[in-house]
Amino acid sequence: MRDEVHGLANFYATPAGLVTARLLREKLRALWPALPGRAVLGLGYASPFLRLWKAEAARCIALVPEQFPRWRWPRRSASSTAVGAEDALPFPDLSFDRILLVHGLEHAENSRRLLREAWRVLKDDGRLLVVAPNRLGLWAHLERTPFGHGHPYSTVQLDALLRRQMFRVARREAALFVPPFHNRLLLRGAGGWERLGSRICPGFAGVTMMEAVKDFSELIPVGAMPARRRVVVAEAA
Repeated sequence: MRDEVHGLANFYATPAGLVTARLLREKLRALWPALPGRAVLGLGYASPFLRLWKAEAARCIALVPEQFPRWRWPRRSASSTAVGAEDALPFPDLSFDRILLVHGLEHAENSRRLLREAWRVLKDDGRLLVVAPNRLGLWAHLERTPFGHGHPYSTVQLDALLRRQMFRVARREAALFVPPFHNRLLLRGAGGWERLGSRICPGFAGVTMMEAVKDFSELIPVGAMPARRRVVVAEAA
């Protein structure tokens, strides 16, 4: 993960960051209302959001990339913390029921390898939830926001990337319709912006959320191929 993520903890400590975290948590909670007894993995900068399921999940683990400075990580984490390479996750196959990837894909040095590793450690009936900056949204074009760094994605691009790594998108959502300005009036009305934006301009949200499941279609044989007729020409004795 690149150096741009180092300021995330500082951002989420600001008034704008607190509102951003609240809006994202509300959307995440709506997508995954309850995860009792589940094993949950957070990739990227996911620890502040894993607290949504900490009390009910069997375990919540946040993976800190090796490049991420330890002193930048929240002191009061809502989950256990592991350190490892983002393209070689230190977990066995089929370890997790849910994987939350936030502030990770856009900064990944190898996004394909990261998603393939997520596929490997996700259970066959598990689900991956990706939160990525929307290329069409205003948040992706302002560097003072955490979504203004790294590689943003359009919904078509993100869908295609997931499909290439053997995921099938099950649900699409969007969040952060409030303009990314440090204005108290805007921040107070953030909830209204979310409701209005989702109705009139869903394509211009700050982030795109895609819930995906494993796609085994390419691993399943399409059926036996009919035997082709062979013609053998032999010389007469």
